[in-house]
Amino acid sequence: MWGRAPSPVQAEPSPAGACRPNMDSNADPVIQYRDVSYHLPDRRPVLQSLNLQVCRGEIVVLLGRSGSGKTTALKLVNRLLEATGGEILIEGRSSCEWDLIRLRRHVGYAIQEVGLFPHYTVARNISLVPAIEDWPKERIEQRLSELLQLTGLGPEIASRFPHQLSGGQRQRVGVARALAADPPILLMDEPFGALDPLTRSDLQREFLGLQQKLRKTVLFVTHDLHEALLLGSRIALLEQGRLVACHSREEFLASSDPLVRKYVEAFATSLANSTPGGRA
Repeated sequence: MWGRAPSPVQAEPSPAGACRPNMDSNADPVIQYRDVSYHLPDRRPVLQSLNLQVCRGEIVVLLGRSGSGKTTALKLVNRLLEATGGEILIEGRSSCEWDLIRLRRHVGYAIQEVGLFPHYTVARNISLVPAIEDWPKERIEQRLSELLQLTGLGPEIASRFPHQLSGGQRQRVGVARALAADPPILLMDEPFGALDPLTRSDLQREFLGLQQKLRKTVLFVTHDLHEALLLGSRIALLEQGRLVACHSREEFLASSDPLVRKYVEAFATSLANSTPGGRA
């Protein structure tokens, strides 16, 4: 069944100052950053003392400018990068205790450039992980059909190659591939950032509809406040490697934090300028 959740684990105490969801105290944290830091080889800090929880079924958006540490924070979850301090728990278990291959197949990953294999058809790109997992051929074909329908792609797309697709189609294929083995966790690094505004808006809303069906636990990176407000259950604002604020959409818009206010004011100005007559 789509969107199935793994067996619940007992939520462990979080460090002081952790960004927790405004949920029931028994909410099940799927991803936990505990005082996590990451430094470059020359010891320059990229991420510093990050405490953050992502609970089951949430979309937590990591918002920030280029260089704020948001993509680094994302890559630490599936260990594309290794933290230089602190600990990340995945479903109550340290990421370092997971078998690396099992961890990465447990966590779907969708990126802006999509990263499709150009010499593979759409069908083979989407089916890659299930094939590696030795799913039966019939199950793979059924899953491929489900995903093409779920992501708004027709069956005729399956035999095409990436270069034969539009940008929006390639991005849909990237999301389908990330979901192929039905991972409970999904990492998304500016997946719609390279698209034109109309296609981007369409895919954002389609993704929201998809999430309502699947209820994945999503960590989503963007520098766009509009996208963060549209998609996020909560918005975690990063600046120079530090967590500045973490709020629901309503709390973010009402926050008195100086940096949050700058984002909100810039968003309001942009909205006003894009509205006929100059009024939002």
